[in-house]
Amino acid sequence: MNVAIDPLSTTFAALADPTRRAILARLALGETSVSELAKPFDISLPAVSRHLKVLEHAGLIARGREAQWRPCRIELNALKGVDEWLEEYRRLWEQRLDRLEDYLRTLQADAPADGAAKTAARKSPRKRRREK
Repeated sequence: MNVAIDPLSTTFAALADPTRRAILARLALGETSVSELAKPFDISLPAVSRHLKVLEHAGLIARGREAQWRPCRIELNALKGVDEWLEEYRRLWEQRLDRLEDYLRTLQADAPADGAAKTAARKSPRKRRREK
């Protein structure tokens, strides 16, 4: 079955491999050759090339050709789709944390001044024993 995969899934699939993430981290520092990218890895040059093809297919990198040199570079907007997808969840969690903060402020405002004494009284006997 030939199912079309959306770009976000392709990006996440490419990012799922730690070698590919390490390659992207190196390319974030600047353009470099395939042989330079391969140096820190204990894998063959063809294996690195396969990783690069996956990254290129996902639109995360671009490869060029300058005489004998094959430079690779990270695509500047490569992770924009991931960032936009994550932004929805970031907003959701910020809203939840804001509500929690408001709730905690309400609890603190409603707490009596002798709250420390009541907190100590509520502790279990086991907790009190550990504090002695």
